Formats: sequence, structure tokens, C-alpha cells
Amino acid sequence: MRRNPWFEFKQFRVEQYKSAMKVSTDSVLIGAWATVDLAQRILDVGTGTGVIALMMAQRSLATVVAIEIEAAASQEARQNFNQSPWTERLSLLNDDFSVFANQKSLNFDLIVSNPPFFADSLKSKDKALATARHTDDLSHKQLLMGAKNLLAPNGLLSVILPYTCFSDFKEEARLIGFYLKRRTVVIPKIGKLPKRVLIELTLEACYPVLEELAVLDGNGDYTQEYKSLTTEFYPAF
Repeated sequence: MRRNPWFEFKQFRVEQYKSAMKVSTDSVLIGAWATVDLAQRILDVGTGTGVIALMMAQRSLATVVAIEIEAAASQEARQNFNQSPWTERLSLLNDDFSVFANQKSLNFDLIVSNPPFFADSLKSKDKALATARHTDDLSHKQLLMGAKNLLAPNGLLSVILPYTCFSDFKEEARLIGFYLKRRTVVIPKIGKLPKRVLIELTLEACYPVLEELAVLDGNGDYTQEYKSLTTEFYPAF
């Protein structure tokens, strides 16, 4: 079954005709979970349709910059921004994050990303989809190094990854100078193994907060915790 060419949220609509990566549970999770309370400048790395940047704009009063290397996705994200209630606080850059990250004069209070995570698996014949899903154009090390350059001293880096990637990513982050501030293990259904992990990193030493979140209960219904997290966005909640 083909996905809808659009996705309707409570306060905005996301067109997804052109972007290789469509709106997903992953993007909504990180968009709803990331800490935005003190953020005045937010950067969304690999914005795709722009959904996470739009969620950041809805949840805060921050200026939100989104960066996307793929041209068609950039065009679509810009369209989604222009049709949103927060167009004056949203901007889009069609650029390579690794190049952009060398601009050390820029500082962000929050950098958020649903980054590529496939490393050695078979690639899609669709070049745009392969770019969005594989780490060739943005490795985890490049993301971490770039974020370190761009973060304000007390800034946060928030990402969502497969649970199986967590240990390697955490160690890579430690070597670069990050500390784990918050980690939420995401379980697709109560009784199942973890599938995703939400990670919040900082450059300041801290004690991490460790949490779990189940999306579905044992009967296959959405848990109250998941509904509470995403209620600002999903019309059904």
C-alpha cells in the first residue's frame, strides 16, 4: 500500500510527494521528545519533509534552521514551512551538514536529528532514499563532530537511533566529548524487545536519566504514555 502524499497534524500539514523519507513514527517521536524549553536557536539535521523542524517550531518560540542535502526534499520542506503558521521562524538550507558545521561562529541551543543509520546493508536503487537511510553522506561521527562545533556551551544534541546502534553511538559520543543526559528506550509493544532509542547528549558532565517508553500495550492499543507524548500532534489523540 502506498503512503499518502501528505500527512495531517493538528496544527500543520506535511506534503511528502518528493522527499525520499516520509513522515514516520521515528520522526514524530524525536520531534515530540526533544527538550526545547530553553532553546532560542534550533537546528534540524537532515530535515527531509521538514516534519521535525515544524514540530520544534510548534513546541517553542525558537528560531529553527533545517538543513537537507537532497534537493527535492529541500524544496518540499521549504514549501511545508511556507504553508505553516511559523514561516517567519523557519528557514531551510540545501547544504551538506559537514560543510555547514565548519561555521563555528554559529551556535545552537538544540540540534535534533533522525539521522541515517544503515552502514553496510544493501542500498536502495533510489539514490535519494539511499542518501537518507545510509551513513555514507553523514556518518554518526560526522554528526557528532559537527554538533560539537555548532552547539552552545550548554546546548543539547537529541537523536533517535535503532536500539542496536546505541552502544557504539554512545562510545563514539564519549570519545568526542559528549555526556549522556537522557536516554529513552522505545519498545514497539509491551512484551517485545526494544526497537529504537531516544538519546540526549550534552557537553557538560551530568548524571543520565534513563527511561522506557512503550508505543503499544499488550492489546495493541496505544499506551497512555505514548498518547501523552504525541497528543499535541496526532489528530486521533
